[in-house]
This record gives sequence, structure tokens and C-alpha cells, in this order.
Amino acid sequence: MPQSPRKALTAPIRRVRFVYVAMAFCAWVLVITLRLGWLQIVRHGEFVDRASRQQSRTFEVAPRRGVLYDRNLRELAMTVLVDSVYAVPSEIGDNRANDAALLAGVVHTDPLDHFTTEQQILARLDASKNFAWVARKLDPETSKRVKELNLKGIYIQKEFKRFYPNGDLAAHVLGYVGTDDDGLGGLEQEFDDELHGTSGHMLTALDAKRHVRGSEESDPMPGENLVLSIDANIQYMAERALDAQVAKTKALHGTVVVQDPHTGQILALAVSPRFNPNDSRHLDADSLTDLAVSDVYEPGSTFKLVTYSAALDGAGVEPTDMVDCQGGSMTMYGRTLHDDKSDHYGVITVKQALEHSSDVGAAKMALKLGPDKFYSYIKGFGFGDRTHIELPSETRGLLQPPKKWGSTSILSMAIGQEIGVTPVQLVSMVSTIANGGEYMAPHVLLQSTDEMKGDPRLKPASFHPSFQLPATLPDGSRRVIKELTAAKMRAMMQGIVVEGTGKLAALNGYSSAGKTGTAEKIDPATRTYSHTKLVASFAGFAPVSAPAIAIAVVIDTPTAGGEAAHYGGAASAPVFAEVAQQVLEYLGVPHDQPLKTEKQMQVAKLEAAKDDRQDEAPEDLNAMFEAVNSLPADDPLRQPANAAAMKQNEVADAAADAAAEQRAAAQRQASAKASLPEKVLAAFHANGGTTSVISVADADASKPLEAPKIQPQVQARGNGAVVVDPGKRVAVPSMLGSGLREAVESAGHAGLRLEPLGSGLAREQVPAAGTMVPVGTEIVVRFTR
Repeated sequence: MPQSPRKALTAPIRRVRFVYVAMAFCAWVLVITLRLGWLQIVRHGEFVDRASRQQSRTFEVAPRRGVLYDRNLRELAMTVLVDSVYAVPSEIGDNRANDAALLAGVVHTDPLDHFTTEQQILARLDASKNFAWVARKLDPETSKRVKELNLKGIYIQKEFKRFYPNGDLAAHVLGYVGTDDDGLGGLEQEFDDELHGTSGHMLTALDAKRHVRGSEESDPMPGENLVLSIDANIQYMAERALDAQVAKTKALHGTVVVQDPHTGQILALAVSPRFNPNDSRHLDADSLTDLAVSDVYEPGSTFKLVTYSAALDGAGVEPTDMVDCQGGSMTMYGRTLHDDKSDHYGVITVKQALEHSSDVGAAKMALKLGPDKFYSYIKGFGFGDRTHIELPSETRGLLQPPKKWGSTSILSMAIGQEIGVTPVQLVSMVSTIANGGEYMAPHVLLQSTDEMKGDPRLKPASFHPSFQLPATLPDGSRRVIKELTAAKMRAMMQGIVVEGTGKLAALNGYSSAGKTGTAEKIDPATRTYSHTKLVASFAGFAPVSAPAIAIAVVIDTPTAGGEAAHYGGAASAPVFAEVAQQVLEYLGVPHDQPLKTEKQMQVAKLEAAKDDRQDEAPEDLNAMFEAVNSLPADDPLRQPANAAAMKQNEVADAAADAAAEQRAAAQRQASAKASLPEKVLAAFHANGGTTSVISVADADASKPLEAPKIQPQVQARGNGAVVVDPGKRVAVPSMLGSGLREAVESAGHAGLRLEPLGSGLAREQVPAAGTMVPVGTEIVVRFTR
């Protein structure tokens, strides 16, 4: 009986313990459940991403950038596969510094490339665990050397690289790309989205030891291909002629634009100097600007084509009408316009006023129109607005509305001042006159396509001159002047080449027309027009009866040669002639004039050039000789280094003339002696006659008098010695007393060239006759009447 209460006490204790255990278990389950919920629900995405990074690697597969073709489907810009090097830092471990040093020793070949220095490589390895670039887009030899290092955690990946197979050809049109294939200039920038395409991806599965177990790829979508209106052959012709002239004139830069006047298509757009888009790491920022669409300059006299076209079309002026040029000077509202210092024309025809580029004549044409009407024609020719050519950074130029003009602005506008234009606007204006008065917006893009070269659906668009406007005019076209007005202007512009300031633009077998221009640049220091910094230009077309091409040439700040060599007729017209001649022959355009021999063309060009040299001072001959031959500062042919030899040559020339006169007199006296009877001669001797003449004659008969030898030019050497190189040098022949044709032939026979000044007979030459000069040297000769 006494044990009954004790049994009653044990049961509650067990139940409490059970409850405690159960509660603890439930708490543990709850904690596990919450933890699992936190990890699997809240942080699910984080762990999925972490697992993905550990078990796989995803690469972005760059698309193939679209190809840039010329109109004949010649690749101007294409994409090639190259090797890039990347690292997985987690696999390298603690050996990063040593690997960075080894890799930099192989891939850091360019001192200007800071991306591949040892410090930069090591910094990228320390900053990431799974991926770091070592070097991008290597050449095959460097890639091979990296593979030979056989470093753990270093891998090779194929990447696309932009390649320009023709180097700097049309560089400003094409542009260039950065390391990540982003367009940074030209068409590459303007159509970057279309050319770039859509990237793909590659997913690679890895095991615990980081070995590849498989991969999945999504193919990238390549970019679109662009077919341009540029003809690579015409582009090369334009660039070669422009480069030579920029070098010859020592100009800052130059631009040539060749256009089809009937469609507005740009066949060539050349800028000098250029850049090589294949070497984007060493580009000079100053050479990247596309001057054809971004450079604004005052056109000068080339703009008179707008003035005269507007006067003929809107004011009833005829080419045969008379205009008073007032002796080359005109004053209005306190401003005086002056024609060229050699032009003092009075009453002449409108055609002659344009041929001789009279500022006074052009101003009177603008006054006939009035500001508002003149402004409307300027706008009609495309000035003051963007042409919307498919190139970036195009400027609209500078053109103020008439309400903002000053009292004499109309005079300035008439002669190409107070207005800023681009070379593309200039060539489009000339094309408007050439095609019959219809403005055609310029463009460089023919089509965008997915087809590649070789696909039968993609066909070349070789340029064949049509000589007429298309049946359906494109957007942006508009009539500016009447067809009859355009025909009159073409005839007047031909007169500029035949009789006026553009004689050096004459072609062989083709008629040509155009207008010269020389604009003074603004001096930043004085904010006034500079008389030494000029922009020389020429804009024209050929042939005149059926224009096939229009060309604009702009040479900025030519400095070599005399003052006349800086004008549009001397600096830019020859470039037009060279490019037009080659392009017309290349296109197979039929000749419309008789062909001339090479000698006839040379004489014609020299006669045209001499008109620009009339005002050269005699003391400038030596400077001109040094300039046209680009003599270095220490060249012995420069003055005064050559002065001694030149003086000796002058003395030798005088002695030679005296000897020749003495010889002629002796021969005359010998002839007289021979004709005398023997008895008379005997009496002469017996009576102490003049035996001196007879004795001299006898001496001449036995041995002719020798003329003093001309001192040859020598070359100085660094050790003080001098040498004469007769094998590679020729003696300068004497041109004195010769006409232009004989001087040209004499120089040509000696292997030399001729730079004439003036007209008439040769009176002075540099260097003097007998001077030893290299073959091909240009001799400067002054002709006077």
C-alpha cells in the first residue's frame, strides 16, 4: 500500500521529458526547414550562378563584321580570324607574377601598347579569378611563341580582327575600328550597328578538375555588307596625284573629290595626308579628320561660278554682254575691290570677265541679282546645308541669311568671301552645271546586303558614264538653273581653261572646263586676311560636250615656289588635269579633241605656266630653283654654297664668248690673207706691214684657240674633300638666247626639266651653264622680250 503514490509520480516526469525532446526536435526541423528555404528559395539564384561559374564557362562569340566593297566588289575592309590570349587566374595560383613577366616578354612588342605591359597583365590577373585578358588579336608569330611557353591557366581564343587589304587607300571614307570592333571613323562609325552584327555565345561544361566535358554554342549573326560608290582604281589615281602635289608644294594638306555629275555618286574621295587603319595604335589625331566633309574654307574665285550662273539664269545676263571692270578697281560703301595686280580691264564681255576672274565683274553680276535672289541661288546649289552624304561629322558650312549681311556682304559673297564651303559641296555645285542644272545630292553608299562576294545575287556596279540624268530622280534632287543657262556656263568655263586662268587644266584629247580659286586664310593673330597663307582650288569637269566626271581639288596653304605657284591655277589645276586624264582614259571615254604628242603637251603646259610667273623678281630665281628641286639646306647647289662656282661659270662664259669672237676674227683675217696676191704680201712684209694679224692667223691654222673651261659644280664631303660625280650628273646646257621650244628640247636632251618664267627669249638661267647637276633637275629660266 505505501508504494502506490510513488508510481503515480513517474508518469508525468516522462511526459515532460518527451515534450521537451519533441519540442527540440520540432525546433531543429523548423530551423532546417527555414535554412533550406533560405538557401533554396531566397538565395536560389545566387547559388545557381555560382554553380554555373564553377561547372561551366561562357564565352561571348563576336560576330563577323560586315565587308566594305568598292563598286567593283573589291574588298576595302574585311574581317579575319586571329589569336587572342586569356588567363584563368584561379588555375595559375601563386605563380602569377612570374607568368606575367614571361607573357609580357613575348606579347609586349610595342612600347606604346600599355595593355600588354607586365604591370597591367599582373593587375588583371589579381583582379579576377575566372577570366582575364592577356593580349588581344596577335600576329601568328607572337601567338606561336605564347603557345610554346606552355603555361598552366593560359589559353588561346580565336577572335575577329578588322583588316584593310589596301592599307591607307580611302582611309577617310572607310574609317577604322577599335580593339572591340567598334567603329571609330568614316563608314565604320556611321554604319557601326549594321556592320557589327549580333554576338553569339559558347557554353563550356567543366568537371571538378576544370577539364572540358562539352560545350554548347549559339551562332553569332554577321553584320551587313556595304557596297560603296568608290572605285578603288580611281581612288588610287586621285590619291597618287594629290600626294605628289602636296609634297611638291609643301602644303598642309589637300583634298580631291571625283563625282559622277549625273547621279551624285562619289567615285573617289582623297585626303592627304592619310592614316593606316590597320595600325590603330599609332594614329595621329590630326590626320583623322575627313577634310572633304568636315573642313570649311572660303572658296574664293571658284564660287564665282555660282555668281555668274545666277546672273545668267535670274538677271537675264548673256555671256556676250559688256561689263565695265573699271580698270580693276571698284569702291562701294567705303570698300574697294581690286582685281589681280596684273589685270586692269575696262569694258569687256561677261565671258572674258569670268575667264580672267575679275572681282569687279563678279560683284556687278551679284548686284544685278540683289541679296535675296542671290541667296536663293546659293541655297539652291547646296551651300549652307548638309549634303547628307553617308559620312560622319559633316558640316553645313557657313552661310548667313541676307538679313544678317552687312552693306558690302554681297560684294564679298560674289567673290567667295564671307561664306564657308566643303569640297563635297564644291564638287556638287560643279556637277549641277555639268549635268544641265539639276542638283544631285552626293553619296558614297550604293547598297547594303547580306550577300558575300561570289554569291550570284551580288553583282558589281562598274561605273559607265551615262551622260544623262536618270529617268527617276533620287530624293534631294532639284533644278537650280535652266538647261540653257547650264550650257552657257559650260562654254564659259571651257574658255577659262583655253584662254583664262585655268590653262594648266587642259587635257590631251579631251576638252575640259573649270574655275580656279585662290582664297586668303584668316590669320588668327591679326584676325585679318593673310597674304601668304592661301587655299588654292580648282573645280571642273570633262569632257565639256558630254561631262563624264566632275572633280574638285583643294590645296591648303602651299608654300613651295614663288607667289604665283600658290594660286589655284598653278597649285590645283595640274592635279585636276592629271586625275581627269587618267580617269577618262581608264573609263574608255571617247576623245573629243585631237591627241597631242608628249612634247606638244609639255610645251603647252610650260607656255601656260609662264603666264603665272610674269611678276617674279630676278633675285627670286635662285630661291625658286631651290624650291622646285626641294634642295636640302646643306646641298652644294643652294646659294650661297654654289655662288663661287656660279661666278666662275659667268667668267668662263664671258671668256668663251671672247675666245669665240677672237677665233672668228682670226678666221676672217686668214681668209683675207689667202685672197691677197703673193707680191702684195711680200710688199707688206718688206715695208713693215701688219704682220701681227698674219701671225695670229697662222697660229690659228696650226692650233685652234681653246676657250676657258667652265668650272664644274662639285659636291662637298664631310671630311672637307670635294668630288665630281660625272657618272650620275650632267652639265647644264646654255639656254641663253633660246626660245621656249629650243630651251625645252635642249633641257630634254640633257635629261633635265625646265621651269620657265615670262615669255620671249631666255635671258637668265639658274644654275649657270656647265654646272654639274643630277639628271632630272629642274632648271629655272627667265624669258623676256
